[in-house]
Amino acid sequence: MPVKILVADDEEKIAGMVGSYLEANGFQPILASDGMRALALFKEQAPACLILDINMPGMNGLDVAREVRKTSSVPIIFLTARTDETDKIVGLELGADDYVSKPFSPRELVARIRAVLRRASAPPRADERGGPVRCGRIEVDFRKRSVRVDGQLKNLTTIQLDILGLLMREPERVFSRLEILEHCMGTSYDGYERTIDAHIKNIRKALGDDSESPRFISTVRGAGYKFLEQSGEA
Repeated sequence: MPVKILVADDEEKIAGMVGSYLEANGFQPILASDGMRALALFKEQAPACLILDINMPGMNGLDVAREVRKTSSVPIIFLTARTDETDKIVGLELGADDYVSKPFSPRELVARIRAVLRRASAPPRADERGGPVRCGRIEVDFRKRSVRVDGQLKNLTTIQLDILGLLMREPERVFSRLEILEHCMGTSYDGYERTIDAHIKNIRKALGDDSESPRFISTVRGAGYKFLEQSGEA
């Protein structure tokens, strides 16, 4: 059964090109020309990945992602204009997994899709198979891809869980943004290190952490981030 990929773009030529290339690569494309239709198809078809143009009339891609993230951690890739750096950061802060700048090659987009799908379905690492990992008030079950704080389930995307797991495995070790980027998104990822700041912001929000007075993840200025040994215990 082909994997369903939802593509939302109000430019018919782009949507058609992407759809044709996806089909040629063994995927089942589902096309939408606006955000409202994309959201409806997401609920009806349950695609494995969403490709969202940001600048659509009416309900734009950011709005669609915001609604999707209320109920799902399905991978989301944004299509953005090359100069829309602010939109990229906002998109990542809404929980997107990746973005591709226009103009783009369909081959690059398919490679990005395969990468986010691999991350979403990857089996736990060897050091993650011994059951849940507990650090103070946080419990991470890598096999179930779940995170709990004080027993309450928190909604993290795959990339957010990977980043949290990386930091938790070595408490108090400072990881640079580049280290986190390469470890969790792959050395072939051509994004920039600022994307990690957006993901960390989302993780903190999900965990109920505060960057000014952190209990779980601390910013080490000029160096990167670290997971605190006490992880919020009094």
